[in-house]
Amino acid sequence: MNTIRIRITAALAGAAAIVALSSCSTATKEDNSAQTSTVAGAQAAHDTDDVMFAQMMIPHHQQAVELATLVPDRSTNPAVVKLAGAISAQQQPEIDTMRAALKQWGVNPDEMAHGSGHAGMTMQGMVDDSTMIKLEALKGPEFDALWLKSMISHHQGAIAMADVEIKDGENAEMVALAKNIVSAQQAEIGQMNTMLAGVQGG
Repeated sequence: MNTIRIRITAALAGAAAIVALSSCSTATKEDNSAQTSTVAGAQAAHDTDDVMFAQMMIPHHQQAVELATLVPDRSTNPAVVKLAGAISAQQQPEIDTMRAALKQWGVNPDEMAHGSGHAGMTMQGMVDDSTMIKLEALKGPEFDALWLKSMISHHQGAIAMADVEIKDGENAEMVALAKNIVSAQQAEIGQMNTMLAGVQGG
């Protein structure tokens, strides 16, 4: 009898262990499946408009940073110098954010978008080569006036691009970035218009 009881107890214990292991295995599979689903969801949470926006806004921002670096050696206006520093400090981190997003989506951040883009998105407001050469040659109030005019137009182009992303983009991070661009650059356009009036009036 004791032997039979021992065998029954051992069998029950073995069955319980198998059930426990099976439950753990199922739970692990479910956890892994949930994690895979979350990652896939994050990767999929974007559309072609988000990609186009990042691909076009990166070089657009890069030119703004390039324009900002011209200022310290050519302007004697403290307000213009301060604004240029603020533009560079704001836009470089945004470039980094967009590059990281493109990498996450499996898109080469150094690859430019082709064509005019979706919903009419184009890289608007870019300063042409002849204006860049002229800016490099100017100093003082003449430089300030052309730089402010160029940056105002550049900002207006960025806002137009951001408006398209806000309307058509799917990725929450890119849409939020676009809204920040509109808010910050609208305010800077107001500042620059006031500065330009002062430079031209002087």
